[in-house]
Amino acid sequence: MKNVCLTLGLVLVLSAPSWAQKKDIEKRFKEKEAIGHFSYLASDELMGRDPIRPEIAMAYNYIADQLKKYGTQPLPGADGYFQNIPFRLSTPPKEGNLTLGDSKFSQGQEMLVLNGDAISGTFEVVDLGFGNPEDFAGKDLKGKVIVTNVGAPDRMSPAQLFSAGREKAARAQEAGAVALIEKFNIPSVPWQLISNFLNRPTLGLDQGESSSLPYLWVKDLENSLAKKISDGAVKSAQLDIKGKENRAIDGKNVIGWIEGTDDNLKDEYVLLSAHYDHVGVGTPDAAGDSIYNGARDNAVGTVAVLNAAKYFAKNPPKRSVIFALWTAEEKGLLGSAYFANNPLVPLDKIIFNLNIDNGGYNDTEVITVIGLGRTSSDPLISEAVSEFGLEAIADPAPEQGLYDRSDNVNFARKGIPSPTFSLGFRAFDDEINKYYHKPGDQVDNFDLDYAVKYWKSYILAAELIANDPNKPLWNAGDKYEDVSKELYGLK
Repeated sequence: MKNVCLTLGLVLVLSAPSWAQKKDIEKRFKEKEAIGHFSYLASDELMGRDPIRPEIAMAYNYIADQLKKYGTQPLPGADGYFQNIPFRLSTPPKEGNLTLGDSKFSQGQEMLVLNGDAISGTFEVVDLGFGNPEDFAGKDLKGKVIVTNVGAPDRMSPAQLFSAGREKAARAQEAGAVALIEKFNIPSVPWQLISNFLNRPTLGLDQGESSSLPYLWVKDLENSLAKKISDGAVKSAQLDIKGKENRAIDGKNVIGWIEGTDDNLKDEYVLLSAHYDHVGVGTPDAAGDSIYNGARDNAVGTVAVLNAAKYFAKNPPKRSVIFALWTAEEKGLLGSAYFANNPLVPLDKIIFNLNIDNGGYNDTEVITVIGLGRTSSDPLISEAVSEFGLEAIADPAPEQGLYDRSDNVNFARKGIPSPTFSLGFRAFDDEINKYYHKPGDQVDNFDLDYAVKYWKSYILAAELIANDPNKPLWNAGDKYEDVSKELYGLK
């Protein structure tokens, strides 16, 4: 009996800190205020928070006002609470045709004009393999059309295809080329799917002068173009692209921070993040509703970060905390990528990113953590969730590739441990698809009791990590372990 009592006492002592923090969070949490934020951000007034619509300004100004009101500070180098991002909206041409030897390509069928200005004329063609820097070296490319494969042998994910393309376009423009054509030759990816997705206005980063260079993808699943060019069957490209429109879009990440209290740890940052944009206005549903409100994706996550900002501004932990609301996640993780590549604090000072993104939920007794099982902070996240009567579970649908489809991956690739704290789902089933990117994703059909538990458990998870004397690490053997060691100087 004595041993039982001793064990029970030890358990109570060890669990006391998180229990006390939980009580403090519950005491300070204002449920009506949080639901008010939720209702506004997912309201029809904001027209689905599309980054290319004017209503997005209402969203980012509202978020910035809350960060200021709650007592967070602007990060040095930011424009107040904003990190300004130079976006460029590129629309498909009204007419687009390309002839390469005996092969003809038309916009939206075998060809996609992804960026650049209109162009007409016949130009000499040069094939540069994958278009790596060494492929450009010593070549006379002025006034010519450059043809390459998409991506690179080690860069074949969707995000990498686009980033590689931007790099090639910059090299092509600097070399004086008139256009860049990439051969899309990935058999495992259906061309029709690519065409349906990209044959519409697309948002990307303004690349300066290289943004005016015509940049095209052509369907070449049989890899026939390279042989035709090398055999001399294709010596020139006849381009006729008309009605191409591009315009600048002012993008804004919304960011605040608070300083930590520990002299030894306050120079380390925990990054709390969620994207605040959604998909805007689209095809009406059966009821005629065309506004995609995005309550689950991702107003609920935005509110979690706002509530964390309110709590930590009054209760700063040992480490400093950054509160970041990203724009243009739905356009290709653009806002978070911009911060990751243009950080306002050194990336090696950011020791953890607890990100939020959501498609929906089908189990209100769990929190699904995309990336659970990959970092040393897993027990802290699980502990925080359990304090509110929930269970943390790992990604139940790894085939969906969710870890690499949200903002967290932009920081994981840099080496920062970065799980995503999602609403509870045990399968990507009809209940998820019922609301995912649908007009029905609204606050009035959201379980608000669950939302409150979700928000509170997120705050507690962040607090436990921010106070932990041990720096979070990737688990041994994780694919991001080596780059993380390099980032933090652990090699």
